[in-house]
Amino acid sequence: MNSNNLTAAPEIKAVPDTIADAFDGFMGAFEAFKEANDTRLGEIERKLSADVVSRDKVDRINKAVDEQKKMLDQLTIKNARPMLGRGEILTADQMEHKAAFEAYVRHGDESGLRGIESKAFSTGTSSDGGYLVPNETDTEIGRRLSVASPIRALATVRQVSGHVLKKPFALAGLTTGWVSETGARTETATPSLAELSFETMELYAMPAATQGLLDDAAVDIETWIASEVDIAFAEQEGTAFVSGNGTNKPKGFLGYTNVANSSWSWGNIGYIATGSAGAFASTGPGDVLIDAAYALKAGHRQNAHYLMNRTTQAAIRKFKDADGNYLWQPPATPGQPASLMGFPVTEAEDMPDIAANAHAIAVGDFRAGYLVVDRTGVRVLRDPYSAKP
Repeated sequence: MNSNNLTAAPEIKAVPDTIADAFDGFMGAFEAFKEANDTRLGEIERKLSADVVSRDKVDRINKAVDEQKKMLDQLTIKNARPMLGRGEILTADQMEHKAAFEAYVRHGDESGLRGIESKAFSTGTSSDGGYLVPNETDTEIGRRLSVASPIRALATVRQVSGHVLKKPFALAGLTTGWVSETGARTETATPSLAELSFETMELYAMPAATQGLLDDAAVDIETWIASEVDIAFAEQEGTAFVSGNGTNKPKGFLGYTNVANSSWSWGNIGYIATGSAGAFASTGPGDVLIDAAYALKAGHRQNAHYLMNRTTQAAIRKFKDADGNYLWQPPATPGQPASLMGFPVTEAEDMPDIAANAHAIAVGDFRAGYLVVDRTGVRVLRDPYSAKP
């Protein structure tokens, strides 16, 4: 038995002190993974099968790499989150709005908000009641969602004030033709336009708080609202952006008709099969990833991202090219994504696992191919009646 097989998996530090510590731990775990996986592949070449101990070791270290990457991502996200209401210089109007909003949420006192809305010639409440959240809280929710939802960070985001966004799209441009200087010019085809319509859906959260919590002056009520809402929103919209069916929720990109890439047509999503049910091919498993990336037109390939969940990423981390180089590479610096054949890799836990007829990996220019439409305004309705106390 190879003595290398007895090497223990890298130790995971429970809570890294800094992003730099987490990044160093992640890189160390990845180097250990490459060494163990190289040993496993060498055994397969020599004996046509890998030693059980080698396989177990690779799996353990692969999980350690995932855990280190998860801790690094958590620290990076935490570091990127702005402190709500800290270090901000508010105008007199903003301070008045903030104080009136806290009085409404804590005590149900509407007089301050009504006075502000009257001064601003605002229509105030909608038919279902509620008051607009102060600007700083509304902005905070949007920023935190862009970190928590990977699709939102990759896609194009448009804000609208109405109920529906209509977007014209050119299916075909002008046609041209070569002609001699004195030759007759025949009329060419006109551009073809299609109208895409995007209806906004409503997403809500109804967190509960005791009156004691609202009366506690030490509680930052705006931070509490943002932390409660952004978690619920991010989970719901993250799932909808991937697999939503479009009924009372967004339509996810996997919700569109999937066709073989060779038969692709407008309005469908093309796919390339691995050639093995529920798995990659036994030889050259990374070839299908190359084929998928280069099935994109050059203009979209330049901005392409791979999208997959953590389990799928652990599987493709073992793939090598013909020269023995790993296709998956760790991020060069903290805060940067890992890469697959030079393309950024984004993790989305709502993507399916590898299985028969599952679309576990997506690659494309999401900024050009997927649109998130946000209707401006987040409303809060204080309800002291539905639940007691």
